[in-house]
Amino acid sequence: MRIKYVKAVSNTILNNFQVQEYKWLMQMKESFDEFADKLQEQLLQEAKAVYGKIAYERWLNPKYRGVMEDADGFAYRTGSCGESMGIYLKFINQLVEKASYVTDGCASSNICGSFTAEMAIGKSPDELLGITPDEITKKAGGLPDHDRHCAELASGVLQAALENYMIKGHDNDNKHSKR
Repeated sequence: MRIKYVKAVSNTILNNFQVQEYKWLMQMKESFDEFADKLQEQLLQEAKAVYGKIAYERWLNPKYRGVMEDADGFAYRTGSCGESMGIYLKFINQLVEKASYVTDGCASSNICGSFTAEMAIGKSPDELLGITPDEITKKAGGLPDHDRHCAELASGVLQAALENYMIKGHDNDNKHSKR
């Protein structure tokens, strides 16, 4: 009888301890969640201040990101910072009909890749040559000085994708025409 009583008391104590421990853990989780939410909001506000509204919005909502299976021109390069970027170009009648990018890089790499692809659409090969790091930075509304290399990477990869397209030849561009 005594053993049953001791077991019952020890189970009650253990259950009470587990309930208290659970409550404590839940309070810790709520505190951590609140901390994480505040930290995320602070980081987003700091990013918006550093990048400006245009680049910040593009970072949150990138355009033209992804692999293009039927690209006419493609290049993939690694920049001085170790980040890589690829740019895909699809031409119709000697104009870029579609462009996209991929990167394993930071926010600035994504911003520059996205704006570079956007700027390429509708351009001829000669016009693509005018998409410089300065033009990309201007289109993004500015970048922090220490991230200029991302615009240089994007411009360089675009030029390499154009070179890839030119080397392949483009005699069959008219077959892609929508007419």
